[in-house]
Amino acid sequence: MGRQTWGEGVHVGATTPSGGRLAATFARARAEDRAALVIYLCAGDPSLADTPRLVRAAAEAGADIVELGMPFSDPTADGPAIQRASERALSAGATLPGVLGALRELRAGGCDVRVVRFGYYIPILAYGEAELARDAAAAGVDGLLVVDLPPEEAAPLREPATAAGLDLVPLVAPTTGIERARAVAAEATGFVYAVSMTGVTGSAAGDLAEAGARASELAEASGRPVAVGFGVKTPEDAAAVAAQADGVVVGSALVRRVEAAGADVDAAEASVRELVGALSKACQRPATP
Repeated sequence: MGRQTWGEGVHVGATTPSGGRLAATFARARAEDRAALVIYLCAGDPSLADTPRLVRAAAEAGADIVELGMPFSDPTADGPAIQRASERALSAGATLPGVLGALRELRAGGCDVRVVRFGYYIPILAYGEAELARDAAAAGVDGLLVVDLPPEEAAPLREPATAAGLDLVPLVAPTTGIERARAVAAEATGFVYAVSMTGVTGSAAGDLAEAGARASELAEASGRPVAVGFGVKTPEDAAAVAAQADGVVVGSALVRRVEAAGADVDAAEASVRELVGALSKACQRPATP
């Protein structure tokens, strides 16, 4: 019996992605024959004051979407690099209101990059789902990705988020079965985040070409853009995924660049620009004869 893929039997019917800014970003990338580049930065690392500068640098270098991570003390999916970034940010005084304030500063400076607030559910629950949706939308957030919130439990956040115009970005794993993929895709609005492997962020890459193919199957069957993350570190990795997937997600490799720069924010900005620029070029698909 052959490999069972997400695409087999996953037909969501007439539903379509939302007409929001995230979906429009993937549509634009598709029209330009490239994969959308999604990058992750931990808010507050090295400080909240520096966060708008680093996000702006990534956007100017070619990032289509920035996952702005809310530092959290008890992560489950984040590997060592992002855990260390969260610890640095929390030690520097990062809070959820502070992260939203940094985003407001980014928007006030004219940066229009799409932003997904990435993190865990406990800080949202403590803040209040409706209050978070309202304040995040007002600050300029385009979507929410909550790692530990399954679609079946998401209604308390989904309803106020939808009312505020925010997309919810769910995840699927390599172990996700067909029926589960159907349910997840049906709940997605902006895009689906496909985890390329079992494990945490920053782990050794699996078969990224295979992950890209699986993402393409799910996207075709569901009508949702699908971006692949976890294990994508280099431009070569990005190119392998971009050949078939709608989007490429890179996180730990950029977080390590920020970490290596230490307190030298000029160096961090230059390093982020360099890597994002190379990743953006790698997301462009070769012209077909």
